[in-house]
Amino acid sequence: MKKLSFVLIAFTVATAAFSQKTQFGIKAGVNVSDVKDDLAPDNTDSKVGFHVGGLAHIHLSRSFAVQPEVTYSLQGAKYTLPSYNGETQNSYISVPVLLQYMVSGLRLQTGPQVGFLLNSKFKPSNGGAEGDLKDVSRDINFEWAFGAGYLTPSGLGVDARYNLGIANMYENGRADAKSRVWQFGLFYQFKH
Repeated sequence: MKKLSFVLIAFTVATAAFSQKTQFGIKAGVNVSDVKDDLAPDNTDSKVGFHVGGLAHIHLSRSFAVQPEVTYSLQGAKYTLPSYNGETQNSYISVPVLLQYMVSGLRLQTGPQVGFLLNSKFKPSNGGAEGDLKDVSRDINFEWAFGAGYLTPSGLGVDARYNLGIANMYENGRADAKSRVWQFGLFYQFKH
């Protein structure tokens, strides 16, 4: 699965680099994330994080584009269980590939997102020692993104997105847990 993900990413980046209708950009914003966890169905709450990275906006036609991105994304959740009270913190290199429909600056977008796990920790709310969750977490997380954005004539834009986890974040043997992330941000598209 890792090899297939790498091949798809490499193909998308190569296509973007050689396309004459490609515009590059940078982006940053806030994440509001949570986890739908079968072990704690009513005991999780949102955690605030951030994302920062770059994008390649590839025009397919006047109304359609593909936009691959590479971002660093910090997300997780707060848990309020007697034996598990604190917050998880997961760091990913996220690679969404979005299909966009564009009209008068407005962009409606959807597509798959692959997250490559860099780090996963649990921070207890009582100030105890941090726990490392990387050994029980999957190295790759799959999500589906839904969102909208608006690009101004100056090249500055706003973006709102919901990333719905579609695969278990944890290795086999643990209950099902899927990420849910709202992202709000700004982006700047060069050569607009």
